Amino acid sequence: MAFGMEINTGNADAGTVRGTQREVACQCWFTKSGMITPLMIKVQDEDGEIRVIRQITVHSREKKMYAGVPSIEFDCTLTVLKQAISAKLIYYQTENRWVLNFR
Repeated sequence: MAFGMEINTGNADAGTVRGTQREVACQCWFTKSGMITPLMIKVQDEDGEIRVIRQITVHSREKKMYAGVPSIEFDCTLTVLKQAISAKLIYYQTENRWVLNFR
């Protein structure tokens, strides 16, 4: 009897994104093979000011599906005012939009 373990796990849905999300603008580099590297992000803070974050360290990237929407999730450390912040930068491919997800 076959149980079909690990069949079709490549497109498994990760559900909904958890944590605090902020819409961001992201400047990125696309390589010849299509790999994305975030270079800089702009995010609006609580006071309504636009903050620029240039120090982004990407630890890993992973293709995911959130509620059926294909995305690429970047596990990052952002340096803001000499403080390291752990966050996930998510690119929703079909919507062409970026969000920053704080854990």
